[in-house]
Amino acid sequence: MAASSAPKMPGQPGYVNPRGIPQAPFIEVVEDYVRNRDQVQSVLQSFQEMLSKYKYMEMSTLRRAAGLQEKIPDIQNTLDSVLFLDSKRNADESTLTTTYELNDTLYAKANINPSDTVYLWLGANVMLEYPIAEATDLLTSKLHAAKESLKTCQEDLEFLRENITTVEVNTARVYNWDVQRRREEKQLVR
Repeated sequence: MAASSAPKMPGQPGYVNPRGIPQAPFIEVVEDYVRNRDQVQSVLQSFQEMLSKYKYMEMSTLRRAAGLQEKIPDIQNTLDSVLFLDSKRNADESTLTTTYELNDTLYAKANINPSDTVYLWLGANVMLEYPIAEATDLLTSKLHAAKESLKTCQEDLEFLRENITTVEVNTARVYNWDVQRRREEKQLVR
């Protein structure tokens, strides 16, 4: 029977977070990673590539988090509106008069008759009619999913920032090691 490998934990070499982002290795002893000065440029170049990948992932995750932070209040407002309409329908009021936003600075008055259904914009110029209970369930699940996704984005951003710092420290350590070796070589030549 083959031995199964235990999942790697954060800080262990080869660790990958749950969304597939690999952890940057930390170089404690440069000599273990770079054998001679001929390897320094290729190692520094690989660190620069790694750094640019992490920064690209960071920017992508920041954009996704910004979109979610914009979307969550919209979903919450829509859910609150559906719940309000449901409460007015259950109160057996005849007509609800309200003011609603047409555009950023344009509002209109409307009379809303009690109804068992609501219309929700789904995006891409698509609107569907839902029973109020179904709309509430849909909006609640969308709100929960958006909040979970935002939490995941924040965890990924923290992980990426730690890895960016690790790669920058590694780059500095290898560069400083190379400078030190050059000084030593100059002193030997004298």
